[in-house]
Amino acid sequence: MALLALQYGIQPIISKRYSGKEVIISTTVLGCEIAKTVFALVFMFLDGSIWKLHKEWNAIDALTASALPAGIYAVQNTLLQLSYRHLDSLTFSLLNQTKLLFTAVFMFFLLGITQTKQQIGALLLLVSAAVLLSLGQKSSKSSGDVDPESTLILGVIPILVASMLSGLASTLCQWAAQVKRRSTYLMTVEMSTFGSLFLVASLLKSPDGEAIRRRGYFSGWTTLTLLPLFTNAFGGILVGLVTTYAGGVRKGFVIVSALVVTALLQFALEDIPPSIYVLVAMPMVISSAVIYQRYSGVSKKKKAS
Repeated sequence: MALLALQYGIQPIISKRYSGKEVIISTTVLGCEIAKTVFALVFMFLDGSIWKLHKEWNAIDALTASALPAGIYAVQNTLLQLSYRHLDSLTFSLLNQTKLLFTAVFMFFLLGITQTKQQIGALLLLVSAAVLLSLGQKSSKSSGDVDPESTLILGVIPILVASMLSGLASTLCQWAAQVKRRSTYLMTVEMSTFGSLFLVASLLKSPDGEAIRRRGYFSGWTTLTLLPLFTNAFGGILVGLVTTYAGGVRKGFVIVSALVVTALLQFALEDIPPSIYVLVAMPMVISSAVIYQRYSGVSKKKKAS
């Protein structure tokens, strides 16, 4: 969880710095999926589970447990890459907290996990912070080089949709890991494989596919482009572990620790002080996470029994 918090905190900064706007978004997403597959296979080799695949793996389980979240994550990653480029790093990290809200909602409808009154209040506080940050981005007309409409459409909306998709996929993964007892590393390999197939299929008619055919796959890439790609891939491995052993909702609290990392690095490396909207929203986000963590929910099934 500590490593995941560090990865979440630094990812927006290095992605914005080393994945320039000339890099085709789908190429970095596909590269990340390939890297996640390699990392997962290495970990499976190290723990010896790779030698049991021929006995334990079957196509039906792979399709039911991994195909759907893989497609969701593929869309989510594309939206995240788009949002990285149109939001400052700290605002991105704060809006990313809304995945906690969406995860809680999907946990209730799909796994029957209810929320206490305090948790509902915490989630409403989180939504208020997200709205405040959205208003802050919209009112940024005074900063001459920032197009507020572009920031809202290409920055705020994509990260909110990505957070919703993250909540759904996280719930599905928790179900597969805890109910179906699927291996975390194996699920990573399956989901990355399915996600890559979905993405390649979408490139046949998408603008990114046309850009790749016209400019080449590695257009805009440099050696440093690999840095955010590998850190994002390693973060994907960590997300699987944290979801399995801590649960999908509590995974969201890891990101709270990343806010401090993002704020410090953004100020130190980019010389961007936090806006008044961010300063007001940050304690709201942190408070909502602390309250939510303190008052845990109860499963509907357990309550009924």
